[in-house]
Amino acid sequence: MDKRVLFDFEIDFTNGGGIQGQEFRLDIDGEDISDEELAKYIVEDMRLLKVGEVRILNKKIIIEKHKRRLDGENFEE
Repeated sequence: MDKRVLFDFEIDFTNGGGIQGQEFRLDIDGEDISDEELAKYIVEDMRLLKVGEVRILNKKIIIEKHKRRLDGENFEE
């Protein structure tokens, strides 16, 4: 069974401003992912710069088919 993490996040930038995401889903390997790993993955995958604080909120692991292909380049519709 495929595991995904469902969560909200808030990211502050050191030069001002920030972004938020609600009910964001992400494919994971294994049974769980730490908030620290999740924050690092979001920042790297979105190629964000000048990141200050990252807050992970309302995190839950769900069982749902993975959406990202193994090559990481294409998504199912």
